[in-house]
Amino acid sequence: MKLEGMSASVPGGIDKKSAAANSVIAAVFLTGIKLVVGLMTGSLGILAEAAHSGLDLVAAVVTFLAVHFSDKPADHEHPYGHGKVENFSALIETVLLFATCSWIIYEAVQRLFFHSKEVQASLWAFLVMAISIAVDVSRSRMLYRAARQHRSQALEADALHFHTDIWSSSVVIGGLALVWLGRNALPKYSGLLAKADALAALGVAFIVIFVSYKLGKRTIAVLLDSAPDGMTQKISEAADGVEGVMSVGHVRVRRSGPRVFVDMTVEVDRNLSFERTHNIADAAEARIQQISPGADVVIHTDPHEGERESVARRIRTVAERNQMAVHNISVHDDRGQLYVDLHMEVDDHLSLQQAHEMASHIEQDLRADQPRIARIDTHIESRGTGIGEDDDVTAQEIRLVETIRKITDEIVGESSCHEISVRRHGLKYLAALHCTFDKGLSIIQVHEISSRIEERLKNTVPALERVLVHAEPPPSSGPSTNG
Repeated sequence: MKLEGMSASVPGGIDKKSAAANSVIAAVFLTGIKLVVGLMTGSLGILAEAAHSGLDLVAAVVTFLAVHFSDKPADHEHPYGHGKVENFSALIETVLLFATCSWIIYEAVQRLFFHSKEVQASLWAFLVMAISIAVDVSRSRMLYRAARQHRSQALEADALHFHTDIWSSSVVIGGLALVWLGRNALPKYSGLLAKADALAALGVAFIVIFVSYKLGKRTIAVLLDSAPDGMTQKISEAADGVEGVMSVGHVRVRRSGPRVFVDMTVEVDRNLSFERTHNIADAAEARIQQISPGADVVIHTDPHEGERESVARRIRTVAERNQMAVHNISVHDDRGQLYVDLHMEVDDHLSLQQAHEMASHIEQDLRADQPRIARIDTHIESRGTGIGEDDDVTAQEIRLVETIRKITDEIVGESSCHEISVRRHGLKYLAALHCTFDKGLSIIQVHEISSRIEERLKNTVPALERVLVHAEPPPSSGPSTNG
């Protein structure tokens, strides 16, 4: 149940590598203009933005390389593919972001408390930040669309960075505006407002730290194979709702780049055919694909004893505990309540009263053992412990033998009945016959056909007290192995 790797592009969508390459070009442009204007104006806020954009440039290059290598197909050394290259690149971005924020905070504190520096709030400063916001809006939208389309954490990290740049650039513009007001409109507060640029740089740093923390936490979780939040429970509930799934065992979920890998076990009735079991697994996988499209799903089906089978086994255990033999056990479930039919064998010498008391005692034990049993119907029959005196009359009862053969062949098929034996016990007859059945029939089907033969013969010949049908498959048609 393995799915092919995702392509780098989807018809009508955004190409994964093109989105990453465009991000690199935009980062080069913004880093350059911010650095030039920041040096011209002396604005720490703009220089902080230049450093931030420079870091974004490094991150964009790392993302481009990660997207390129993550699309390589799985091989012998990397059976889960190369998707985690994207997650590793996101971790590198996080480390670089924290390092840059440390430098920005250090410089801002120096300007606020130790070494003040004059800032030129010129038109160029406002213009470059406005251009930065416009470019960041455009590329963050493009990257978000590509990230959602390809489920790429690397592209999502890039988009998150540039979306954050929009807010941080706005903070810098606010700081420059306050510096300009202090010099041109509120000279009385110029000294205080001159600090606004450094405060804006601190604001940028704290915004980036917050975003970096969230990104780093998610990235480390993926690298450590942590399951996505709530994904395990959703998958378990989806598989549990598939018809034929008795219960869900362990569920393991891990991410590698854009793909989700699911390894799980479901319990199914051990009496089901292989084809039916495979269909149940396919249905469970289809449910999982609805939750996580494109997931690589491996489902192990674990054969399990069904509830009816379990109840039947418990019934036999209770009967054996009472030194009784039971057969033809049938269990029916009706809205949570169980209805049981069974045949109980008793010794020939027992009276009806004694046999009924034994049956009642077993029924009480069964209800105590299985409280869900609402009704038990017991058929009492002879165990056949006595040795009767009867005669083999097969040769004399030719008409009876022919009747048995004719009725059996009508039910099963021509030439299926053979080796018929008839014995007489007083005025009653006992018949035993061998019958050939299709070898592909289940034992339940064979039992139903045998019961029909027995019922038909007894109705046709009332003197028949007992009919025993010995079922067997057709003889092998292969070559003889006799020497």
